Amino acid sequence: MKIPAVIVSCALLVATPLLAREKTDVLVMNNGDRLTGEIKGLDASVLYVSFDYILGTSSVDWSKVHHLESKQLFIVKTENGSVYTGTLSTAETGAARPVRIEVKENAEKNVALEQQKIVVINQTSNRFWERFNGSINSGLIYSKGNQTTQYTFGAQVQYPRERWGAGASYNSSLSGSTGVTTSTRNDGSLYYRRLLRWNNWFYTGVGNFLQSSTQDIDLQSNIGGGFGHFLKNTNHTTIAVIGGLAWQNTRYSPSTELQGSQNVAAAMAAADVELFKFDKTNLTVTGTVFPAISKPGRVYTNTNVTYYVKFLGDFTWNVSFYGNWDNEPPPHFSGSDYGTSSGLGWTFGNK
Repeated sequence: MKIPAVIVSCALLVATPLLAREKTDVLVMNNGDRLTGEIKGLDASVLYVSFDYILGTSSVDWSKVHHLESKQLFIVKTENGSVYTGTLSTAETGAARPVRIEVKENAEKNVALEQQKIVVINQTSNRFWERFNGSINSGLIYSKGNQTTQYTFGAQVQYPRERWGAGASYNSSLSGSTGVTTSTRNDGSLYYRRLLRWNNWFYTGVGNFLQSSTQDIDLQSNIGGGFGHFLKNTNHTTIAVIGGLAWQNTRYSPSTELQGSQNVAAAMAAADVELFKFDKTNLTVTGTVFPAISKPGRVYTNTNVTYYVKFLGDFTWNVSFYGNWDNEPPPHFSGSDYGTSSGLGWTFGNK
């Protein structure tokens, strides 16, 4: 296992116990059942709740919740991009009227929101370590017949706040076979997003780093920024598009006068799509295109597709596809690297 992967794993495992809270939140279901636990968060129409008497995190259908109360702080986001921070309660409404969730921001200000319009609830706190959530996944395949080993590792972490959010991810894959040079690929990414005053608009900064033995890339760095818009943002679908500018530096191996470090200024166009089904499956598709400005005609493309299924508590099984392409690589260098992987994953934090 790569040293960065070990560091990330240890850091996430150490941080996890610090996320624990008192389980004093109250849920009342449409059928009258009353439950007491810890509300972790809401995502994809699933309310995640932890109970003292149930191992792991339980998933509750958001549409079946009639009443909730919590004195903890939450970040609440709606379909139109509005964001609020406060404690939660349920406003009194008539039997025929939609359930309304009250977000108490302070002693003088309460905001009542229609339950069906709320798409995300995240725990937050004045304590730094209680704001994180993320996941870890890994897979290993070994075949004795041709002495083939395939290994994958990935980790991601998010830090959500009221008007902004940041995150990081790291993915590593290794494939080796008797008589064949071992193939390795490592990529990492960082992002920062901040909502603008206009509903569902935001600006963003991104950084991507890639090492690929298939393409003889020692290190490829992309630094960019731009503006984005959520075309759709509901409990079942999220679609966001981003446009901006980026700078790319690529260092090849072996380094020669012609195939050394290359610097390129490029435009950036990206799309993020997420499709949800209640506590069952999640499909995430991200794609980024970098048309080179300083080298007209050259285009870089990156894409990642992940499909996961929950099967036990916080554990998932996932299938992923990754790929990156360069339509004008240096002579005798490969212009593409792509592959698939599958494995087990574990989520922590608000889910």
